[in-house]
Amino acid sequence: MLHKLFAAALVLAGLIAWETEPVVSAEFKLDSRFQDADGDMVADTPTDPSKWVDPATLIFAYTPVEDPAVYAKVWKGFLEHMEKVTGKKVQFFPVQSNAAQIEAMRAGRLHVAGFNSGSNPIAVACAGFKPFAMMASEDGSYGYEMEIITYPGSAIEKVQDLKGKKLAFVQETSNSGYKAPSAILKAEFGLEAKKDFEPVFSGKHDNSILGVANKDYPAAAVANSVMQRMIARGVVKANQIRSIYKSQTFPTTAYGVVYNLKPELQEKIKQAFFSFPWKGSALAEEFGQSGEAKFIPISFKKHWEVIRKIDVATNVSYDCK
Repeated sequence: MLHKLFAAALVLAGLIAWETEPVVSAEFKLDSRFQDADGDMVADTPTDPSKWVDPATLIFAYTPVEDPAVYAKVWKGFLEHMEKVTGKKVQFFPVQSNAAQIEAMRAGRLHVAGFNSGSNPIAVACAGFKPFAMMASEDGSYGYEMEIITYPGSAIEKVQDLKGKKLAFVQETSNSGYKAPSAILKAEFGLEAKKDFEPVFSGKHDNSILGVANKDYPAAAVANSVMQRMIARGVVKANQIRSIYKSQTFPTTAYGVVYNLKPELQEKIKQAFFSFPWKGSALAEEFGQSGEAKFIPISFKKHWEVIRKIDVATNVSYDCK
């Protein structure tokens, strides 16, 4: 499927812009503020100790896929574990959008974060984000699929039936909530936003899923991991939703630090992720609903290659000014 996606999606020309995020146009590269001497495609930590940051309080933010209030409780035990490992106070920062999360790290107000699949390359390129971990199942498998969903009884039985209808996306930085479905719809089905269907933006995956379940949107493109967790929590019922398309598997949220944290502190933060006891934790209860059971080490260069290819195929790169 990918070869069709990359070849046909090249026709999806045009710039994609965000309210407070960088404008994108051609090919992945780091902002000129950063160095990448080792070729791993992420910003190097400064060699000059005077440029290191060693805050008394670490600020952590989880990608805003749903209501931040839900995840403040979910992450509480993990952040307490990070406090013990690092010797620092750790504060949860409830961001409302990918734009706000990226801007917070660019401005030095965010030190540790989980960025979703689509916004991850922007955070790496423009905010100095250094991803090193991802959630995975017990056997080490990871990821989620993009699904296009509708509600039972709608007039949409197959993808081609989206023509002339509204399709809810999340926001332009989202892989499963915008970039991947835009490319796939064009490549596999010859459907283009504004020409063949009306795109609307809900802002978050839970808004899109609830919108379909409540029949506010006839269809939506979402990450099925979020949908699975919402069904498991009883926020929506499985019989309120019907899937008409499921993509290949994509890497999920990546966790990491801002590039200029003191090296010893970066290592302690990594240790906190990989030593966290999942069993019986709030993280296990929440993310176990979509199969996650531990953190595994990742490489942005390797694991995010498919996302960067989607960006290139859709003429996306990053101007961080």
